[in-house]
Amino acid sequence: MINSLDGAIIGGRHVMQVRVYYEDTDFTGIVYHANYLRFMERGRTNYLRLLGADQHALFAEAESEAPGFAFVVRAMQIDYLKSARMDDILTIVTSPHDIKGASITLHQEVRRADELLLECHVKVAFVSGGRARPIPKALRTAMTADREKH
Repeated sequence: MINSLDGAIIGGRHVMQVRVYYEDTDFTGIVYHANYLRFMERGRTNYLRLLGADQHALFAEAESEAPGFAFVVRAMQIDYLKSARMDDILTIVTSPHDIKGASITLHQEVRRADELLLECHVKVAFVSGGRARPIPKALRTAMTADREKH
């Protein structure tokens, strides 16, 4: 069990748990499909935090390199395999799949214990001034180092 609100990096993958609340479900009592996107966004955010890429420092560095920058989801491929229900404890697993000049593709899973409920590939682009820009060195270095450890 992961006790930190931010989860933990285990074996090169970020692992974080969330509880399904009533507000996450639809009228049938299962998790509404769009709420998985929120769970996975929290996983991606906490993954960056735990990599040691202090978000404030990273954002200050990025702002100096590329004023008005943003990380934007460019593409998502999602396979919904099984449903989650109220009070389930879900594990969100995030790992870097491919790191390129201006984009990162992350592999994410949503699990209930050993059961895979959802699998997703998310391509996130780094943009400034409406154009793709190289990912800041600090973030690229942190993600690459974490992958190479495992």
